[in-house]
Amino acid sequence: MRSLPLFHRITGQRVVVLGDGDTATAKRRLVERAGGIPVGEPEAHHARLAFIALEDEREARAAAMRLRGLGLLVNAVDRPELCDFTVPSLLERDPVLLAIGTSGASAGLAKHLRLRLEALLPQGLGRLAAALEGARDAMRARWPDAGARRNALDRALGEGGRLDPLRGHGDDAVTQWLDQPDGQGASGLFELAIASADPDDLTLRQARLLGMADVIYHDDSIAPAILDRARADAARRPLAQATAAQDMLSIVLKSA
Repeated sequence: MRSLPLFHRITGQRVVVLGDGDTATAKRRLVERAGGIPVGEPEAHHARLAFIALEDEREARAAAMRLRGLGLLVNAVDRPELCDFTVPSLLERDPVLLAIGTSGASAGLAKHLRLRLEALLPQGLGRLAAALEGARDAMRARWPDAGARRNALDRALGEGGRLDPLRGHGDDAVTQWLDQPDGQGASGLFELAIASADPDDLTLRQARLLGMADVIYHDDSIAPAILDRARADAARRPLAQATAAQDMLSIVLKSA
């Protein structure tokens, strides 16, 4: 990755926006949409982020230097070399927010990826997310063990599952699922033969299991690009330690 994607909470916080044209107006609108308060440079000492939408390059560079000197993270429109952070193309199904970025390589590409995804994601996806948020205590009560709870969610949210996020659901879908949940989620020890260092060569089954695994056993023959397709919080252990664990999904990766 060239950048570390983060979601920055700015509700009620000041955010510096410099410039007077359409681009600056759009940045102020974006800040307000996220609950922030757009301000000018005189209030920079109250802020942590800054957007610079100045036409003149020398003015933009000078402003970036001043604001960065005050400890702010800076985004300068169309000047990636001046940016501490970039703004992704956003797809919103509140509270679900998908951010599509290219590390400043091409805003146009990010936009058109978002437009494609817009057609795939149901409008009610946000209601599903809100229902899952409201059911946290009920899920903990039904599955006190975190691993069992994660497996149940994986089974329900997976392709074709009871709560498949790419399908439409009624407002009571989560409640109905909790009343009559599916059977045990995937667990046990699975061995995957990895054919190459290119993650595009993974089969659908391999990609799905990697994305769900609690523990991954591998040696140095497995390329980092393959391991990056696994859950970020999955435990990684030496191949020689491979063992099945109850209520956990473990994956052994071996070169084909």
